[in-house]
Amino acid sequence: MTATMTAETSNDTRAYHLGEFHRFESAGAKFLYLVPAGAIFAVDTAVGKLISSLTPGELTHEQLVRDLAADGVEVEDAEELIQEMFHANVILDRHSKPDAPSKLPDTFPIQTLVMNLTNQCNLSCQYCYEFGADKLATPEGKPKFMDVATAKASVDFLLEQSGDRRSIHITFFGGETLMNFPLLKEVVAYGNQRAAEQERHIDFSLTTNATLLTPTIIEFLSQNNIGVTVSMDGPKEMHDHLRVFSNGKGSYDIIEPKVRALIQNHRTRPITARVTLTAGVSDVVRIFRHLKYDLGFAEVGFAPVTTSPNQLYAIQPSGMDSVLNQFHVLAEEYLEHALRGESHGFSNVSDTLAELCQGVNKSHPCGAGLGLLGVGPSGDIAPCHRFVDSDAHALGNIATGIDREKQSDFLNRGHIDSKYDCHTCWARPLCAGGCHHEAFVRYGDTGHPNLHYCDWIRDWTDTCLRIYGAIAAKNPGFLQQFAERKAS
Repeated sequence: MTATMTAETSNDTRAYHLGEFHRFESAGAKFLYLVPAGAIFAVDTAVGKLISSLTPGELTHEQLVRDLAADGVEVEDAEELIQEMFHANVILDRHSKPDAPSKLPDTFPIQTLVMNLTNQCNLSCQYCYEFGADKLATPEGKPKFMDVATAKASVDFLLEQSGDRRSIHITFFGGETLMNFPLLKEVVAYGNQRAAEQERHIDFSLTTNATLLTPTIIEFLSQNNIGVTVSMDGPKEMHDHLRVFSNGKGSYDIIEPKVRALIQNHRTRPITARVTLTAGVSDVVRIFRHLKYDLGFAEVGFAPVTTSPNQLYAIQPSGMDSVLNQFHVLAEEYLEHALRGESHGFSNVSDTLAELCQGVNKSHPCGAGLGLLGVGPSGDIAPCHRFVDSDAHALGNIATGIDREKQSDFLNRGHIDSKYDCHTCWARPLCAGGCHHEAFVRYGDTGHPNLHYCDWIRDWTDTCLRIYGAIAAKNPGFLQQFAERKAS
């Protein structure tokens, strides 16, 4: 937010009101989360007095100085405080113009390409957004496996569309990614060669259900520094609830030894788990304990299933309240670890802390269609992996390029400016309305705000703010890793 003083607004005539912020307390200190700047501001006694003076309503400069002086603040200090708080946007005048989230640029350099190497999978997970009841994909008549020509064209596309970025990223996805492992190896070799020719770097990662892992594959992933996320939903009875083969048999017994081998033998990158929470699988604390401490994942992240509310596996409001309460338990553990300078592994906290440290003020919920694109086996381009193979959401093809009109339509509808329900929400800099895919499944419009999550998101954001405040007060060095994450 940029506060400016015009020629006609001297201190004699200026009147102030409070800016937009969310108050929170942590570790015995008071803080403000400034909206929409996305900044965090510590509140000392003098600032607290200033806020109290303006809480009832607008005051002129003279009135505000007089109120502060009556509270024991020297006049000279009051003048300085007012100016400081005005420039920090804690207080505003009638001429202040709040910073808006960034408008769409003319070009969109890509940072990440999600390559769906196949739309086939050897599991039949009932909640799958690609093959389940709420699927958007229309794969009929399209290749089931990406071929070498399409894959290499996709790498070239990323290099061409990434502007002057020196480091870019490819994530391998499916279906089940490892069903097309031979192509994955070719892409890694080709991508490294093409990037080296341009004195650039491609970082690789993949998501897998782990059923097809072998010692040879694990060794390749380790030798090539490929990040791995395993889709896994907890102990046997929870994982096998919905993550099953086509015959209905659970997959836990198959993947458990493979996961242990992966974690033990992949020596170059930490291995992470991604949990999909459903009505039958929502014991967050137990799931975390099993994946982190029994199996040894470095980090575990949770996401509620993306689905329409009438599906049997959808989590109902009472269930989401339980999930949030369990998130709070793990968040407290995370804080205890952080204050000792130790990693905890609950990535839902880490991801939010990273955004708080970066002071994000999102125009869009994520990079879908902007810094990130998905590409399917046919070469069709999608806003992200969740829209791959959906004709209705295709943004072009690798062979013909991006359809800029469709891309702009997707991004304009998803921009926070278009989500009027969000404009008075203090958490909007981090949320920006929520997942495009969930919005379409729930409301039939990728630009619709995810209103069913609003209270949940505000509560969770407040929790992470309090964790941030406590770490900043007691062990600020711990937060440096998030600045380094941004720099990388």
